[in-house]
Amino acid sequence: MQATPVRSVFSEITDFLATNPTPEEIIAYHLPDDLQARAHELLELNGEGALTDTGREEMLDFVRVEEMMSLLKAKMKLKLKRASEWQ
Repeated sequence: MQATPVRSVFSEITDFLATNPTPEEIIAYHLPDDLQARAHELLELNGEGALTDTGREEMLDFVRVEEMMSLLKAKMKLKLKRASEWQ
């Protein structure tokens, strides 16, 4: 019997971006509850000094995605602002 593969944060984000979301959808996007809970769990373990090397890599994936999405959301807000100024 094969184990069900664990969904990664990168997989989630690329699946979302592959839907060709609108700027508004990008700005409103949040990770699903299960991935948010996992991120909090990893941060808690990190704070306790109990993260494994694999857990640390997973936590860094969340950090990278958060940084990328923050930048993307800022760019989408700027795009919408500029579009509204041209109307």
